[in-house]
Amino acid sequence: MMLNRNAEALFWIGRYMERAENHARLIDVHYHIQHEGDFAHEEHKWSRLVDAFGAREDYLQQFELFTERDVLSFITLDRGYPNSLFACVSQARANLRTIREKVPSELWEAVNSFYLWLGERQVSDILEAGPNLFYRQIKEKVAVFQGLEHSVMQREQEWHFIESGRFLERAENTVRILQSVLGAISADRAAPYPYLIAVLKSVSGYQAFRRVYADALSGTHIIEFLLTRESFPRSVYFSFLQLEEHLKEIAGYEGAGDYSNHERALRKAGKLKAELGCLDREELALERTGILLQQLTEGCRTLGRTMADTFFRLEVAL
Repeated sequence: MMLNRNAEALFWIGRYMERAENHARLIDVHYHIQHEGDFAHEEHKWSRLVDAFGAREDYLQQFELFTERDVLSFITLDRGYPNSLFACVSQARANLRTIREKVPSELWEAVNSFYLWLGERQVSDILEAGPNLFYRQIKEKVAVFQGLEHSVMQREQEWHFIESGRFLERAENTVRILQSVLGAISADRAAPYPYLIAVLKSVSGYQAFRRVYADALSGTHIIEFLLTRESFPRSVYFSFLQLEEHLKEIAGYEGAGDYSNHERALRKAGKLKAELGCLDREELALERTGILLQQLTEGCRTLGRTMADTFFRLEVAL
C-alpha cells in the first residue's frame, strides 16, 4: 500500500491540472456571455468574473478597479493568489516533484514545461495573442498531460488516485460554471438560452448536445445534459460515475484494508451519482436549478473532506 502522503500528492496533481483547464473554460464562458448581456459598465463585466472565482477580497487587496488587464493578470498569472491558473500549475508541479520516482518521467516533463512556459507569460501576451487563443493553449497543454497519463501510466493505485482527483474537480467545476452563468442570467434579467449555449460551447459539448436533442433546444435540456448525461465526459453524472469506479479500484488493492473507512468515500460518491440519476426533468427546470447546484457543490466538498479523512490523514506525526 502506498504512503498516504504519496496518495495525497497524486490526488492533488489530478485536481490541480483539471482546475487549470477549468479556469480556462470559465474565462471562455465569460467572453461568450459578454456578447449576450448588458455590459454598459466596464467594471461590472470584469467584477463578475472575479466573483465567479470567489476572489473579490483577494483581488481588491491589489487592485482598485476591475479592468480586463488587471483581472486576467490576477486570475491567470498572479503568484500570490493561491487559486490563480499559474498557482494551480505550480502546485501540481510541486506535488509531482515529491513523487517523481513513482510516475513516468513524461508526466514531469509535461508539467514542468507547462509551468516554465506559463511563468514566462505576461498579461500583454494574453491580450496581444487574443484571450481565445491563449486559453485554448492552456487547454491543449493540460490535454497533453492527460493524454500522457492515460497512455503511459500503469493502471495501478497511482493512476487511480490521479483520476479520482481529476473527476472530483471536474464535477465541482462544471457545477461552478453553471452557477456563474445562472448568476449572470439573473443579474442581467436576460433570456437564459444564449447563456447556456455558451456553457455548452465552453465545455466542448455543443455538437454532442445537438446529436442528442437535435432541434429540441431548451434551458432544461441543456441543464439535463450537463448534469445527468451519462455518456458526456464533462457532465457531473459522468464525473461521479468515473470517481466511483476509481474508488472501487483503490479499495480493491491488496492492503487496502489499512484504509479502515474507505467504504465511506465510496458510499458518498455512489450516493451523489444515484441522486443525480434519479432526478426528474421537472427537477431540472431553470427556476429550481440554483438549489440543486448548491446541493451538488456541498456534496462535492463533503466528498473531498471524506476522501481526505479516509486516505490521507492516517499517518501519525512523530
